Amino acid sequence: MEKIAPEIYSQIDNDLYNAEGDLWWNPENVLHILKTSVNPWRVGVAMDALKRLNFDPKGKKALEVGSGGGILTEEICRMGFITTGIDPAEESIRTAAGHAKAMGLDITYDKGTGEQLPYADASFDCVFCCDVLEHVADLPKVISEISRVLKPNGVFLYDTLNRTFISKLVAIKIWQEWKRWAFMPPNLHVWKMFIKPEEIKGLLAKNGFEWKEHRGSEPNVPIPKMLKYLRKRVKGEWTFVELGQNFCLVESDDMNILYAGYAVKK
Repeated sequence: MEKIAPEIYSQIDNDLYNAEGDLWWNPENVLHILKTSVNPWRVGVAMDALKRLNFDPKGKKALEVGSGGGILTEEICRMGFITTGIDPAEESIRTAAGHAKAMGLDITYDKGTGEQLPYADASFDCVFCCDVLEHVADLPKVISEISRVLKPNGVFLYDTLNRTFISKLVAIKIWQEWKRWAFMPPNLHVWKMFIKPEEIKGLLAKNGFEWKEHRGSEPNVPIPKMLKYLRKRVKGEWTFVELGQNFCLVESDDMNILYAGYAVKK
């Protein structure tokens, strides 16, 4: 897989993450739904992967690439890792650092990009990169940098969106574009930037990783009921809080939309 063409990358709205105000921890904002509806799935998959590898997080150093407002970073810290988060959006970093301090969590936040991580070789025991790989301009460079900063036998945990007809229908049309159901901002994701599992596996192999496993996800309710829930929010019958209380992702063998994986640096 090559670097994203400028004409495609220009379509994605990554500026959203630099908007003023708390987009992440305010339960009435859309990004908070990542905490209520996505985090339980991704944290569960990550913890299961670490358990399978007999990897004890206590006292180990972890980096989250694309940490945003710290919604996942704080979960990583609570696993027992000495935790660092890095993100290019200054407003998101400010939000994350403020919330961590309020929660009494010792997390280091840095400003930077996945294409140029400001850390020495072999700095971390574990790197997380979730809901980020489909946003970056140069995916091969990001994977190369993650490999560089990982120690030998270090673990890379990630999740991303698959480039399929179903992901275009659900993640782009239903979640972003079709106003009858849409709950995400327009252009939050660009379908051509989604990543097929075999593409990420190829990049991992080229960068000294031994790929281990992919796990899929699906809604906790049937699709017709999910659409009903999304419609309730659009009509003002439900808030984002109520949507998050009723709709979440659960682990499945279905990798057509959002899937997670892990690999070990050789």
